[in-house]
Amino acid sequence: MPGLSAYALLMRSRQVVVVGYDDAELLDIACVTTALAMANAIGSARTEYRTRVASPGGRPIACGTGLTLQSQQSLQRLTGPLDTLVVSGGRGHVRAAADPLIVGHVRRLARESRRVASVCTGASVLAAAGLLDGRRATTHWRFANDLAARHPEVTVDPAPIYIRDGAVSTSAGITSALDLTLAFIEEDHGAELARSVARDLVTYLQRPGNQAQMSMFTAAPPPDHGLVRRVVDHIGAHLDGDLTTDALADVGGVSVRHLTRLFLTHLGRTPGRFVRDARAEAAAHLVATTSLPMPSVAARCGFGTAETLRQAFTSRYGVPPSHYRAARTGKPR
Repeated sequence: MPGLSAYALLMRSRQVVVVGYDDAELLDIACVTTALAMANAIGSARTEYRTRVASPGGRPIACGTGLTLQSQQSLQRLTGPLDTLVVSGGRGHVRAAADPLIVGHVRRLARESRRVASVCTGASVLAAAGLLDGRRATTHWRFANDLAARHPEVTVDPAPIYIRDGAVSTSAGITSALDLTLAFIEEDHGAELARSVARDLVTYLQRPGNQAQMSMFTAAPPPDHGLVRRVVDHIGAHLDGDLTTDALADVGGVSVRHLTRLFLTHLGRTPGRFVRDARAEAAAHLVATTSLPMPSVAARCGFGTAETLRQAFTSRYGVPPSHYRAARTGKPR
């Protein structure tokens, strides 16, 4: 971390570095740089972000999308103090995490930065540098198990779209970098500027970090198991109905024990847990996109009462539904 005198100099402009490498994901980088540039344009009287993209040797970054991004700084020659250090993810993250040059310089620069962050699979580089040891972290849901297996000293949570653990933050897949960057802008300059940036980017006003990164209804369908898919379809179509495990076993024509085994094998959750998650996801959608009163949301999603909804929602998202609505819409609770 930079000393006080160095930090005072740093605060004249917020020096931000985004680290890229071969096969990095262009969106991982652009979500950060574009949001910060927009903050500069809208909040011209505030402390500006001065953002640079750094790469090994300052070489152009051949992104995984097939486009080439010009680097502005050699990673080896980069020195602090920095306000924010961000490591991007992408197809090349495994090679980057195994590259002692990249890992070593990320570790060095982290010591000279006020805060450190990763986008998507960039978490693997932070983990390789030891920056996630003893911390809770997230990454793209598809790679969470791999990160946990490679780094058992890290508590990997694949659910949230971003996690902030002290001065180190990790975000989930690709565009969640935008949510994390908006959170940084709010921390630095207040909620109004963050909301103005979000509006200009035509994106969510701000998703809470503990919002699940993968919705039940946009996730990949269950594996090719007809019975599991049939029961899941029934759940989605009857959220306000009887979805006890006994009732679902009747829908599938199997025993409770066999249905539970199938759900654990193909979905990684018991039927009861899947139902609770599905109802919470549906409630989150209604809370964020409608003005329905909470009792109506609760009834539509099978929670029965607004209090039951509040308890389940808080357990799932860490905030009551009224707070969630306010965060998503920018309207007072």
